[in-house]
Amino acid sequence: MTARSITDRLGGLAFGGDYNPEQWDEPVWKEDDELMRRARVNLATMGVFSWALLEPEEGRYDFTWLDAHIERLHANGVAVDLATPTASPPPWFTLAHPEALAVRADGTRLVHGSRDTYCLASPAYRSAARRIASALAERYGDHPALALWHVHNEYGTLCWCDQAAAAFRVWLRARHGSLDALNEAWGTAFWSQRYTSWEQVLPPRATQYHKNPGQTVDFHRFWADEIIATYCEQRDAIRRHSDRPVTTNLMLPYDLRLNVWAFARELDVVSSDQYPNANGLDGAAHVAYYADRSRSLAGGRPWLLMEQGTSTVYDGDQVIGKEPGDVLRHSLGHIARGSEGALFFQWRQSRAGAETWHSAMLPHAGPDSRIFREVTQTGEAVARLGELAGSTVTARAAVLDDPDAMWALEADGLQSSRLDYHAPLAGAHRALWDAGVTADFAHPKHDLSRYRLVVAPSLFLLSDKGAENLRRYVEGGGTLLVQHATGYVDDRMHARLGGYPAAPLREALGIRVEEHRPLRTQERITLSDGSHGTVWSESLRTEGAETLAAYTHGMLADGPALTRHRFGTGQGWYLSTRLDDADYGALVGRLLKEAGVEPELPDLPAGVEAVTRHAADGRRWHVLINHTTDTVPLPDPAHDLLTGRAAHELPPGACAVLRGH
Repeated sequence: MTARSITDRLGGLAFGGDYNPEQWDEPVWKEDDELMRRARVNLATMGVFSWALLEPEEGRYDFTWLDAHIERLHANGVAVDLATPTASPPPWFTLAHPEALAVRADGTRLVHGSRDTYCLASPAYRSAARRIASALAERYGDHPALALWHVHNEYGTLCWCDQAAAAFRVWLRARHGSLDALNEAWGTAFWSQRYTSWEQVLPPRATQYHKNPGQTVDFHRFWADEIIATYCEQRDAIRRHSDRPVTTNLMLPYDLRLNVWAFARELDVVSSDQYPNANGLDGAAHVAYYADRSRSLAGGRPWLLMEQGTSTVYDGDQVIGKEPGDVLRHSLGHIARGSEGALFFQWRQSRAGAETWHSAMLPHAGPDSRIFREVTQTGEAVARLGELAGSTVTARAAVLDDPDAMWALEADGLQSSRLDYHAPLAGAHRALWDAGVTADFAHPKHDLSRYRLVVAPSLFLLSDKGAENLRRYVEGGGTLLVQHATGYVDDRMHARLGGYPAAPLREALGIRVEEHRPLRTQERITLSDGSHGTVWSESLRTEGAETLAAYTHGMLADGPALTRHRFGTGQGWYLSTRLDDADYGALVGRLLKEAGVEPELPDLPAGVEAVTRHAADGRRWHVLINHTTDTVPLPDPAHDLLTGRAAHELPPGACAVLRGH
């Protein structure tokens, strides 16, 4: 089953969220029925944190309360996304299996009292998770209310215990084959780390000084595979009893624990959670960043926004509220970029517990509140967009994203702690978003031929195959921008010899980096074209490339900072510092122009977001979101699905979904 089959079952796009009726009593349930109808809720996620109720003691299941609520929702026209509750084992489990509790890198064993109190490598935990997934599927697998299975919740918990160590060694044997190969891959000749038996190999636990970088990256790879394996065990247990699609909610975009490309291939429907880190225009850009990553993981399939907050913005050490109108704007921001609906955590704000203050569709203030009025408005809007179901989004630019490169920058002993993975990635996407261009994310090994522009902002680690793929992309006519500190190490974390980056990519770029020079925290350098750089600089020589901007002072004075190389029928650009946002945006705008990539709707002013969804039969819809304080006239008035009439202008903060001609 696909996401389209979900929308077929729902009769339109999904709208709703996590529902936890076990926290309330019957009068509240009756109110929920009426308010869900008012808000046009058609999908409720159930059971995510209900293990203690579903299995009050080992091997004894109690589904009577869940039966009643599923039947009640079904009678009220609400379908169910039924979760396995394995992200939060009950107290009896951890008392019976203390060895299944997670251990930190410093050896501290965690105790029960929160969620995610488990080691995914624990045989006892894995067995219990499979059992309850199978029991749920056997009971509800063909229930008419069931639209989707939801395994676990936000996978990403790591562990350094002895059970994890044993599983890590099994994984290493499969990956490397022999201790000699492992020692070569990890460079254990350094610091007398050579292993002579497998029992000597441990996870990268807390130690005196730098941990081995190859060991660190392999540990991340191991856990990424282990997480997928635990998901697949539950998924397969469900599939033996049910034909409904199975998913889990990925936590994007900053999850450091998952190989999201590999994980997405195992999901019937890609679904994920998103909570912005800012308000206003920055928050809208964050929504687009997240949504484009989710769509890219889906690989052309529809995807589903599983969680967002009605008023949740993570701003450093505090959680602040969203601005009025953001419930609709953010929901449509996801739908514009391919989501088959908009779901929230959660339906009713909890009155007690660890997430008492997490926002919800129905806040503590009740239905007579701004939040619930915006939720109702959004539910009505989503209900009018059923014809978008199954349509897709096409992008002509891509940003490269590789979990291996992300994990490489977590290794000890790197040249600068400011070599961040996510900031350049988000910066590249933001520059494209500001230019009105919809972007995909792609892996360096993917077929990139459909993109006119590809940006590689943060590939410190780059495999030989990835480097060769990028060389072929440029040679075949693509425009590639490679940014500083790219391809310094291979996929074993071995430094590239003979200059950076990897040889095939050096050929496409026409440059060779000889020396890196990180900049001080407050240091800011000026280039010959008037732009400014921070964080990093490099000494490089051109080997066929032309210098477009040079350093102006210090030991790098007159040396190339920005280069362009015409290679084959394409162009390889190299940027050896991190430009200020405005300067970087200007560079990306120049590249878009040279690559022939225009905004979705070129006649709209900056600050008006526009994304086009395409149907297989040729129909299309333009989703417009006005992030400015001005009323914007529409150059080509069209029927607006949200209002049911022709739209000639877009007021400040307003949205429109226009049928294309």
